[in-house]
Amino acid sequence: MIASVRGRVTAIAHDRAVVEVGGVGVLVHCTPGTLATLRTGEETRLATSLVVREDSLTLFGFADDDERGVFEMLQAANGVGPKVALAMLAVHTPDALRMAVASADVKALTRVPGVGPKGAQRIIVDLKDRLGTPEEAVSAALDGRAAAPAWRDQVHSGLVGLGYSAKDADEAVAAVGPQADAEVAAGRTPQVAALLKAALRVLSVR
Repeated sequence: MIASVRGRVTAIAHDRAVVEVGGVGVLVHCTPGTLATLRTGEETRLATSLVVREDSLTLFGFADDDERGVFEMLQAANGVGPKVALAMLAVHTPDALRMAVASADVKALTRVPGVGPKGAQRIIVDLKDRLGTPEEAVSAALDGRAAAPAWRDQVHSGLVGLGYSAKDADEAVAAVGPQADAEVAAGRTPQVAALLKAALRVLSVR
């Protein structure tokens, strides 16, 4: 198993990156949030999970070991493969998923593309008591503190990583701010992937 890769980022796309390790370019599939932390030409370290199939070897990369662990645990649920597990982590943080499963929050899980009500129920049944304690989510709820608007930094970093100037990234982030605010007002967590796409559309028409 390839537990991690460390090297220079040579390319970033909408759902993957290439990290040069020992002269070899390794293709790693990542969530938008993880991709937003990468910069072309800079060194990085990604926790990874290798999925082996008869006709393919696919490497998935994560910002930290906890995210990788949740990715692997999610696949223990009936009907959840690596693509759905990655989509779940693109929409929710590891602790948000722990909270959703622990509280049987079907609505939160069905925000993930490809997860319907029945699939969400299966995930809750299969993973209850297996994902661990949602420490950060519980702590934030007890303290009455809202989650920090991490989407701003992630979208900004993603745009800069794709070659846009910091000024252009600032303007695009400001332009999609109302969309994120509407999500928060509706009780939903702003989705970095959707906001990044919206920001790219803003920049494309300039």
